[in-house]
Amino acid sequence: MAASRQFYRRGPVHRDQQPISFVDVRRAFGFKSIPIGRWVTQQERDRAAGLFYDALADLMAILRGPEILISLRETLSFQYGTGGRPGIMAHYEPASRTFSLAKNAGPGSIAHEWFHALDHYLADKAFSDVSGGIYASEAWLRDAPPVPHPLNDRLFACFRAIMLDESGENPSELFRISSTADKANGCLYYSDPAELSARAFEAFVQDASISNNFLVAGTKATDEARMGLYPNGEHRQRINAAFAEYFSCLGGALRANLARSD
Repeated sequence: MAASRQFYRRGPVHRDQQPISFVDVRRAFGFKSIPIGRWVTQQERDRAAGLFYDALADLMAILRGPEILISLRETLSFQYGTGGRPGIMAHYEPASRTFSLAKNAGPGSIAHEWFHALDHYLADKAFSDVSGGIYASEAWLRDAPPVPHPLNDRLFACFRAIMLDESGENPSELFRISSTADKANGCLYYSDPAELSARAFEAFVQDASISNNFLVAGTKATDEARMGLYPNGEHRQRINAAFAEYFSCLGGALRANLARSD
């Protein structure tokens, strides 16, 4: 991350002007760990910590949930400037439940990778008899046995809105365009259910009244968006409504559990 690079943000004030460290970020949200690469300078570390704090606090506000939602009940780790893969600026690793961002990763990667982490975390809570490496979105598409629960019903409604048309009988336009792109590229990526869902979540976050392009960017004015690889129009509105309903209920349930445990 270039030290002078500016990121647009419009939202509530989450902290005073005191310096924020990654230790503060870990404690505030309950992350399991936050290793930092040795090539990250102290100046880069200090600036990045503040950007991450604001982005995660903005995400928490958009999702209307408590801090433990962001850290997935203190099971999630993230790495900054370490643990990357060649040519990949950001990724989520299911085996270690860690999402990683390269030091020079562009803005907008956090929402996408965080949703991968949530999607993976929810798999064995929303479905029975699933492997440890599967994502909830993939399990839903494969008709894995669901775990009956009102929250899970709302999660499934999100996947249905993303991957099926309004009738619920046919693939959505987003799925069809993504599949066409994959055929042209000779690989499975855009139409993978986890990737479809993460891009749909990005659009939901970017459409919120809080704006933060360190958290999310690129769902409206990029080549991918122009190709139709992000939801748009009425389909986008339908997905956003499903996500809003799910996260409102999830946040309420988590807050109620925290109140009972106090």
